[in-house]
Amino acid sequence: MKLSDIPNVISVIRLIAVIPVVYLLIDHAYAWALVLFAAAGASDGLDGFLAKHYGWQSQLGGILDPLADKTLLVCCFLVLGAQGLIPLWLVLAVVFRDLVIIAGAILYNYRIAEVDAAPMPISKINTAIQILLIVAVLMDAGVYALDAGWLAALVWLCFITVCISGAQYVWIWGRKAHRRGWRHE
Repeated sequence: MKLSDIPNVISVIRLIAVIPVVYLLIDHAYAWALVLFAAAGASDGLDGFLAKHYGWQSQLGGILDPLADKTLLVCCFLVLGAQGLIPLWLVLAVVFRDLVIIAGAILYNYRIAEVDAAPMPISKINTAIQILLIVAVLMDAGVYALDAGWLAALVWLCFITVCISGAQYVWIWGRKAHRRGWRHE
């Protein structure tokens, strides 16, 4: 192992940490789940800092980092939705958006050209709101009761950014695909 592998190791640990987070959520140990979720968030910042600051970016890291992030978020949404702590319609919207983006990227990659995508600003905002919503729900469920109106506003804000960011990905990448045309193999 080389020092440059550290960001990838951190991402793998974060990916593995999804299992205890899901277990804690299922066990209704929301305070502990919040601690582990926060630790995963801190590790995401750490691996990103190390990769960028020391030039330790890699193609594998470019896959592992977002995979770990998305896996943690989607699993938290699914469990919290199944428990009725996040509305099911929001869970479905979040999962549907991610599936559309992934399917579109795969289709584009194999039928048009290699995907060289960076997250759009609205997507980064959406991710931040999803994280904030999970933190708020975990706080409310296990640490400190939050105002129901504030949580409802956060749910709707998350839904709006899910819809806007999903539509933006479809619009932008659909136009790119239309301009470039299908690859004939």
